Amino acid sequence: MSRVIVSGFSLSIDGFGAGPEQSLENPLGERGEELHTWIFGTRMFRKMVGADGGSQGVDNDYATRSMDGFGAFILGRNMFGPVRGDWPDETWRGWWGDYPPYHAPTFVLTHYPRDPVEMEGGTTFHFVTDGIEAALERAKSAAGDKNVKIGGGVSTVRHYLQANLIDEVHFAISPVVLGRGEAMFAGLDLPALGFSVTEHATTDAATHIVLAR
Repeated sequence: MSRVIVSGFSLSIDGFGAGPEQSLENPLGERGEELHTWIFGTRMFRKMVGADGGSQGVDNDYATRSMDGFGAFILGRNMFGPVRGDWPDETWRGWWGDYPPYHAPTFVLTHYPRDPVEMEGGTTFHFVTDGIEAALERAKSAAGDKNVKIGGGVSTVRHYLQANLIDEVHFAISPVVLGRGEAMFAGLDLPALGFSVTEHATTDAATHIVLAR
């Protein structure tokens, strides 16, 4: 049975999942890249960006799990790009160039309609204007028996958690204090939503926590 999963979601120690002031120069917000150093050196990530080498072990295992076995993805609009408001044209096609890492149907939450964008490697971006539940219904249909990943950002994950639509969450908590940015846990009562810790592992680069219902 298809499950809805958040996986490989990086957080600071003080609970921020992105820095402030996202821009073309800072896709993850100011200092946001510091949250993801745990994954950058892994064999999985280096292979994904066309490089050799990389570390194996716990961080690599969680990195691999964060992208494997998913039949569809859901992204908030900021995860697709820095454009705000109505789409001015068809020029912007994502942060990742012509070969995005998803290799599956990917549904982008937005208030502004746009035709699907087909990319190399099996990724097609579909733009959903009628809410998170409609996006999830379409993603589950596209995924078949495979799982659906809620890819972020923070606001998107929070909306799906608040709607009780997520089955499992993996947070990678980096040894970084941001002080400000997009807060994940404000106003969320994870035990009341049925979540408890089912896995945890610590490396020099991150503390990995898996919660499930």
